[in-house]
This record gives sequence, C-alpha cells and structure tokens, in this order.
Amino acid sequence: MTAGAATDLFTVNQLAEELGVTARAIRFYEAKGLIAPRRAGTTRVFDRRDRARLLLVLRGKRLGFSLASIREFLDLYDADRSQGAQIRLFLERARERIRELERQREDLDQTLRELREVEAEAERVLRGRDEPRSPAEAAD
Repeated sequence: MTAGAATDLFTVNQLAEELGVTARAIRFYEAKGLIAPRRAGTTRVFDRRDRARLLLVLRGKRLGFSLASIREFLDLYDADRSQGAQIRLFLERARERIRELERQREDLDQTLRELREVEAEAERVLRGRDEPRSPAEAAD
C-alpha cells in the first residue's frame, strides 16, 4: 500500500516517517482514542482524516497542551463541523497557555538572576583565595 494512492491510505510506518514520529507514538495516540485507523486485513490503515487529526495532536503537544485538552478540541470538531465551538475553546486554552508560559518565563528569569548572583559571589570568593598572600598571612 502506498501513500498518495487513489485511496489515500497510509500504513503506520508511512505515517510515522512522513510526520517524523515513531510508529510507537502513533500507536500510543491510537490507544488513547485520538485517532482510529481502519484495518485492511491485519494492517492498520490511516486515511487523510487520521493524518489530519494526528497533525493536530502533534501540534497540540508541541504547544504544551495535554492529551485531554487535545481530545476536547478534536471531539468538538467532530460535533461542530463549523468549528465555531472548537475555535472558541482553542482561543480560551491558547490564552491560558500563554499566561502559563509567561509566568514560567518570569520564574525562569528570576532563577537566572539568582544564579548569576550566586555565580558572581562564588567567583569573588575564589578570586580572594587565589590572590597572593602577604608573608605574615603565609606564616599563619
């Protein structure tokens, strides 16, 4: 079976190669119910819808969304083909994710500032130890 054939069906390996993920990852998303391939004998076959859903799953994961949130987006799309509810939910979740990332960035910036202070203090201490001692200090 070849990708791009008249039926536009893909095997798990073809889909994995095309999307740069492992076959195991695709099976994981299948087990979680995010994609639902058909069977051609003993072979799983994925159609364009499965491929599109998998692309959305991968993008959602890259953006830091949980599988539960991604499932919610996909379920809404299935229920509302106009995508209005899906877009509103995504917008709300995207804004939440932006706020979360901004908080994380603030925390990271604070941690970096503190680490730089500790680094500078450690360097000062080391420089103080490396300075030549006076003969009186050396005798101690």
